[in-house]
Amino acid sequence: MIFVPLPFVVALLLLVLLIRMLHAEQPSRPFLALIGLCILQSVLLGLRWGYGMTALRYVLPVVASGLPPIVFAGFRSLIHRSAADADSVRWLHAAPPVLMLALVLFAPALIDAAMIVIFVGYALAVLDLGRAGPDALDEARLDGAVAAHRALVIAALALCVSAFFDLAILMDFEWSRGENAAFIVSNANFLGLFLIGLTAIAAARAQPQSDAAEELETPSTAAQDREVLDRIRTLLADRKLARDENLTLSRLARRAGVPARQISGAVNRLAGKNVSQFINDFRIAEACRLLSETDMSVTAAMLESGFQTKSNFNREFRRVTSLSPASWRERSRSEALAVVARVGAKDT
Repeated sequence: MIFVPLPFVVALLLLVLLIRMLHAEQPSRPFLALIGLCILQSVLLGLRWGYGMTALRYVLPVVASGLPPIVFAGFRSLIHRSAADADSVRWLHAAPPVLMLALVLFAPALIDAAMIVIFVGYALAVLDLGRAGPDALDEARLDGAVAAHRALVIAALALCVSAFFDLAILMDFEWSRGENAAFIVSNANFLGLFLIGLTAIAAARAQPQSDAAEELETPSTAAQDREVLDRIRTLLADRKLARDENLTLSRLARRAGVPARQISGAVNRLAGKNVSQFINDFRIAEACRLLSETDMSVTAAMLESGFQTKSNFNREFRRVTSLSPASWRERSRSEALAVVARVGAKDT
């Protein structure tokens, strides 16, 4: 029987995910790079621990140290930043692979400790990106901001899990000369890399299509919360902006001429919810109208109202109405028939 190491299976599954991402209209480069690097890492691990290619022990730490910076870059791409800010820190994320290469050449005993510090450090940095909740991802589509934020948290946890397994491998070599290292690596690969790959898919779906519009300068004086909310309601309802499936908090801020943080704060304080939920309320209201007044299918109503995925549409529909779309349509039509019957009874 042909022996297939578990990391090869993980690599194959990640390759399927990568192909799916490549078929997207505008695949996210950071997340494509992340999954590609996860595939490379899985293949190298399979060759190292499955087929005893010990020479790869010099390559694996360098490749692995590149994963956390790319995870960070992927989620950072969902947050608005100026070009100057991006250029000023981009080169810093090349430091982990460079450091790891130096340790491989000159201080191999420090590799495991450095790897743990890198993974945990970037896990904390990723969590810091999303500390304000889904609204922090102001360049993510509002339809996918909640899922992207959830993916951010899971990705940070996956980095911590990888650091834990690095520590376990270090302890195994200290206590039992690496007898369990292959088993630990296989499980770490499956739990860590595959989990990171799945979160990359979820987060990449929140990436909006490119927007050629120029950034508007935010006003120097902040408007009152009520004025901001009224302006946002006008854009969402009267100008049908809520139906834009690629709407992001950053784009909404540009259209309103109000800073994104001010919009988020006004919605949180006055409406008691995040921006994604606030906008989805408008979308659900439109979906309810379509389901009640037309014979449009549930899927067509979902797309027409600005949603892209059934799971998010159904979840938000239940949040707002406490019913499924089909149940809501049935109840609304029953109520309409009851009204007609009452009117007819009065006329007779």
